[in-house]
Order: sequence, then structure tokens, then C-alpha cells
Amino acid sequence: MAPKKVVLRFSADIADQPMIYKLVKDYDLVINILKANVNPQKEGTMVMDIAGEQIEAGINYLRSVGVGVQSLTEEIIQDEERCTSCGSCTAICPSGALYIERPDMSVRFDSDRCVICHLCLTACPVRAMEVRF
Repeated sequence: MAPKKVVLRFSADIADQPMIYKLVKDYDLVINILKANVNPQKEGTMVMDIAGEQIEAGINYLRSVGVGVQSLTEEIIQDEERCTSCGSCTAICPSGALYIERPDMSVRFDSDRCVICHLCLTACPVRAMEVRF
């Protein structure tokens, strides 16, 4: 089964629960955490890929313990005509989805590596990076 990208949102009272552990152990799911902001006693968010045969059962478990689960429906795109290959976005991209290709020194975008953090949107001086829903 193809991986599914989801966004998890959870409240402070469940932020310290071993939810990801249970997804792996009890539902035999493969988890790839793409982006996370998790702190004890605070609200948290996590973007991750979930793969395996029991994805829906795992998602139902998360919802049953109070986790908000949404499919990731937005994507970042690069307007290559607008891009000047200044490299501002490459320095801030945490996943390496934006990189400088040598020897021509042009900025390239690998959407499969993108974690939808939106940092490139503010870093790009010519607004060549856009969000699509």
C-alpha cells in the first residue's frame, strides 16, 4: 500500500503518550516523521508518512485517543520561470528539498523530499515558491 501523508494535531494532555510507538508495534506501520513540533505539556503537530496494511486502523486509533488527523492536501511548488537561483531558499530548507545543482548553479526542487514547512515561502525574495491546496 502506498504511503499516506498526514498531519497530526494533539493537545497538551496527550503530547507525552507513546502514540507513534503504538502505531509501529500494534498496527505494524512504517512511520517516517517529516516534521514535528512536540513538547511536553504543550500542543503539538507532526507531519508524517504512514505505510503499511493497517493505515486506516492506525488512524482510527489516533482519533480514538484524541489526535486530530488530516490528510496532507497542500503542496509547495516552484515557479521555475520566476526563480533567479539566488539560493536563499536552499539555506533554510530543513529537508534538502531545495538544493543547488552543479555545475550550472541552478536551484532545483525535489517535491518528494518537501515537508511543507513553508520556510521557503518567506525566504524567497522573488516569491518563486508557492503553496497549492
